[in-house]
Amino acid sequence: MSCRHDDNPQAAFDHAYQALLHGNLLQAQDEARRESERFHASSSEWGWKFRTLEAKAMLHRGLYEEALKLLGSAPMPSAHPELVIPILTNVGLADVSTHRFSEAEHSLNEAAKLCETFAASSCGYVLQARGLLSSERSESQSAEKLFQASLSFARAHADAFLEADSLVNLGYESLAQGHFDEAIDRSEAAYQIAKTIGAQVLELISQGNIGWAHYKLGDSEKALELFLGAEKLAKRLDELYEQGIWLTDAGYVYMGRREFTLAEKSLLQALEVEERANKKEDIYNALRALARLSLQTNDLTKASDYAQRAAEIARQDKNHLGELYPLLLQGQIAAHRGDFAWSENTFRQVERDKICPVFLKWEAEHSLARLYEDEKRPDLADREYRAALATFEAARADVRHEDSQISFLTNASRIYDDYVRFLVARGKTDDALHWADYNRARALAEGLGLLAKVVPSGPPLISAREIARQANGTILFYWMGEKQSYLWAISPQRTALFTLPPGPEIDATVERYRNSLGGPQDVLQSADNDGRSLYVTLIAPAQTFLGKDAKVFIIPDGSLNNLNFETLLVPEPKLHFWIEDVTIANASSLRMLAASRPGKERGDRSLLLIGNSVAPNPKYPELPKAASQMEGVAKHFPGAQRRIFTRQQATPAAYLASSPEQFSYIHFVAHGTASRLSPLDSAIVLSKDGADNDSFKLYARDIIRRPLSADLVVISACYGAGERWYSGEGLVGLSWAFLRAGAHNVIAALWDVSDVATEQLMNRFYDGLDNGMNPDAALRAAKLSLLRDSAFHNPFYWAPFQLYGRGQPAAAPPYTMRSAAARAHRMP
Repeated sequence: MSCRHDDNPQAAFDHAYQALLHGNLLQAQDEARRESERFHASSSEWGWKFRTLEAKAMLHRGLYEEALKLLGSAPMPSAHPELVIPILTNVGLADVSTHRFSEAEHSLNEAAKLCETFAASSCGYVLQARGLLSSERSESQSAEKLFQASLSFARAHADAFLEADSLVNLGYESLAQGHFDEAIDRSEAAYQIAKTIGAQVLELISQGNIGWAHYKLGDSEKALELFLGAEKLAKRLDELYEQGIWLTDAGYVYMGRREFTLAEKSLLQALEVEERANKKEDIYNALRALARLSLQTNDLTKASDYAQRAAEIARQDKNHLGELYPLLLQGQIAAHRGDFAWSENTFRQVERDKICPVFLKWEAEHSLARLYEDEKRPDLADREYRAALATFEAARADVRHEDSQISFLTNASRIYDDYVRFLVARGKTDDALHWADYNRARALAEGLGLLAKVVPSGPPLISAREIARQANGTILFYWMGEKQSYLWAISPQRTALFTLPPGPEIDATVERYRNSLGGPQDVLQSADNDGRSLYVTLIAPAQTFLGKDAKVFIIPDGSLNNLNFETLLVPEPKLHFWIEDVTIANASSLRMLAASRPGKERGDRSLLLIGNSVAPNPKYPELPKAASQMEGVAKHFPGAQRRIFTRQQATPAAYLASSPEQFSYIHFVAHGTASRLSPLDSAIVLSKDGADNDSFKLYARDIIRRPLSADLVVISACYGAGERWYSGEGLVGLSWAFLRAGAHNVIAALWDVSDVATEQLMNRFYDGLDNGMNPDAALRAAKLSLLRDSAFHNPFYWAPFQLYGRGQPAAAPPYTMRSAAARAHRMP
């Protein structure tokens, strides 16, 4: 219920404006209409102020024709430029939204002329509207200049709404130009200002733009959450056309996940919403997305129809950039129909267009490669695959944020997949392996200085067999492809390639088996064959490479990052876990494995031990066995070479201030959190340090900033390995962060861990190190001791912890008194 302000029109105006600001659009429109009618006869000035505010609410609701009709319903108050400027601005905005660009330009030029002689506070919104006109005409340089001018105006006049709105539009321009990092920075700045002033409409738009930037950076999971949140808020605020925008964007994510039914439902709903709002640009976007979806589902008739309708909207608006997207789709449709000559010409036309965005350019080049491959023109296909990857890599080099570098590689996953498959089909298996490895652990390798950000000539040559020789083991390198997967088995003597089933088939089996490992059932006794099936599929082809007690390095891909290979079930001679046959470590790539270095000098066993922290809140209760685990770990290290932070001292600040780079071993005994949507927000939970609510979390992004040289980091916590894998990069979480900081090896958990079992596992692990074992062998021995213990034989207890790293450091020297005496006795 709204209040009446009979004697104070300013108070009534402020009330209606606040409703608009906070996103209560219907309320704002109704109040403004009521007050406009009330003041129409008595005060023409206030009547126009309320009428303009009512039109502004209509524009936010997508009611463009209604707003134009309202603003044209009475003669303009030409004697009052302070009233005429916002009227002309809103008329121009309505015409921009309905793509009547000539009319919009006329109105906005008139408003700009008035601003030259009349310094009204509304002149900043004229700059903003002119920027929107340039943006809709794909004149990005002009739009950027005008939005920067409106931002400066807003800051000079302390207009927070205009400041946020200008940042929203600058973020949109960054999106249009493919500067996605910059788009996130600008949009997040807009979101924070909008949140502070309660401008829910701007919160909504900036939230959706952040989502689209993440989508274009390859992070569809985070994007989908933002899109769906924006769509719900748009629905609540009655922002009709904004609701359609986020439904379209969600449809793209569903399409990328191959959830085609959900994608079609979302996109058809979006098209219906946008056609009701009659916003041409968003009708175009929905049609373009539907054309792509129809092409993926092989409905070429629908695909052609949607693409033609989208192209017609772009042509009518003289939007050449807008014509390129449906043109590429029409080329892809023609290729599916066998019209190779027309499709080739179309792809070339898109690729060579001077204003073609980089992400459309690499898609056109990829389409050409596929076309030449289908035409049996392998040399041309090879050239275009390399061109597409070069275009993509040049774009990736401009990505600044570490989070974005991790996800961006997802955008090229299909190009890499098709190229690897193409090379294998041509018998170039070594080349295929080089490109496959180049795709792996890029952000990790670049951050550690092991790979240049841009390699113009393609992947640097590697000797896989030499890497296997240096690592003193057999390497199993996996490639999970959409149509075909591969396994390279690599020993110091030979390399062999094995063809595996398509990735989606393997994914389903991995997910089922992973779920069964987390339950109470004994998988050895279960009738479920997934563990055996995975062994037969993933390991058995390379059996001749694997002798008894072999050392095996797994370089996983896709869903295999979430699988502990030690738990696979070997069917013969008697059903048993693969860990009983081999010693396994995980590596990120051949390149990372080749970067292994010798361990610390003999005698260096320095330890940084942090944990048994004070519970920061009920969500993270104290671990009953934390104190005894810390005591057990500490006793394996000389007193003078260990530094321990426990209870109140075990804080994130204590770790960061401890000069962690000086320690050869770092061990955490704590809770861990894994963030799926933002893996670098994964954290080790320690004691609270100050009033900040999150002061007890040692975040992965903070770990990265403190360089390490540790031989081994042990994260004795749940989900230390992370929950989410990225195309090419693998699992990203705490273990990735410690490797990125420079740790040589990390032991971390794939799932929830048992406090009691972990204490025993760690004691036995360090016993193995004391006896001169390498970390991989010591971890295996500790796991086997639990496996053979009736209380902990289930993989749930011994299998969560895995070793991740770049090969093995030299075995640590024993330091106990008994072994020290033995060494002294052997001295000459």
